[in-house]
Amino acid sequence: MEHPENDDHFHALQVNEGTSDKPTVNPYLKDFRRFKKKSYTVEEYVNGILKGDISILSQAVTLVESSKLEHQIIAQEIIEKCLPHSGDSIRIGLTGVPGAGKSTSIDAFGMHLLKDSHVKLAVLAIDPSSELSKGSILGDKTRMERLSVAKNAFIRPSPSAGSLGGVARKTREIIILCEAAGFNRIIIETVGVGQSETAVHSMVDFFLLIQLAGTGDELQGIKRGIMEMADGIIINKADGDNVDKAKLAQAHFKNALHLFPMPESGWEPKVLLYSGYYEYGIKEIWDMVDEYIAFVVKNGYFAHRRNEQSKFWMYETINEQLKSRFYNNKDVQSELKVCEQQVLSSQMSSFAAAKKVLSLYFKE
Repeated sequence: MEHPENDDHFHALQVNEGTSDKPTVNPYLKDFRRFKKKSYTVEEYVNGILKGDISILSQAVTLVESSKLEHQIIAQEIIEKCLPHSGDSIRIGLTGVPGAGKSTSIDAFGMHLLKDSHVKLAVLAIDPSSELSKGSILGDKTRMERLSVAKNAFIRPSPSAGSLGGVARKTREIIILCEAAGFNRIIIETVGVGQSETAVHSMVDFFLLIQLAGTGDELQGIKRGIMEMADGIIINKADGDNVDKAKLAQAHFKNALHLFPMPESGWEPKVLLYSGYYEYGIKEIWDMVDEYIAFVVKNGYFAHRRNEQSKFWMYETINEQLKSRFYNNKDVQSELKVCEQQVLSSQMSSFAAAKKVLSLYFKE
């Protein structure tokens, strides 16, 4: 477009050409594609983990969590080589209803533990996943402000991916990698949404249950299943005007524990008060954990429980592999679609359809 104003006769006004539209995609993006993360060999992964390299540990954990077959093969080799260097840690499971202050408490607990220079703490925080998108916010780490920047702490939030009790399927294997990297205290935080907590109980040495007082739900907390698994119960937010309510809840829980049979460990669970916000009662909680560990090591239950957990996870792995191979079988996938339509149209019962698909898979 010509601008007559730019003629030499018009000195007072100058109109410049406009700029062209910018591209929607960064033209320099291709240059950044060259800077990919380095891929390591199995030996490099193992050596890095044993040296305590957090970057390599994080990448190894990503491989463990991956659903890709090639990643799983590498991950299993890494785990096998790290296994002889694992087992030397205290594993703590922590559960409670949403809003009980689990993440905030872990931040306080972790800072208390890290006062000892010999302690290295790994926190495996399990986040609930969306049933629709399968995604997670993974926001637990944001509540661990001090711990997330602490020198000897490693925090790994993971999506639950719909697994039992909100515990990621690969948490057990990640524990092995963290122990091989030198972490001698491991805290596993569950989702705590009322699902079975058997999975987390089967991979920890001490199972800690966080409760709240004054919520009008004391009876819910006294339900038998979760109470029988707990090695210790702590009542959070025992501060300010809530102290009396917390003491009343403490009495209720103590009375309820007396109704249960003595645990196999021989340990009588304790009920303690504390405030995660004001950090009141933190030392007493970890004194209880240390007392429990010393008690079960002395009577042999610690080693017995570890052995039972290893056996449990062997069968769990078998079940997981059978399920995975069944649903990934191409013949099964096509037969499932046919049987599903027959069930929906009432041409076949659900049980007959299931038997037909299983017979195809096992070639009966």
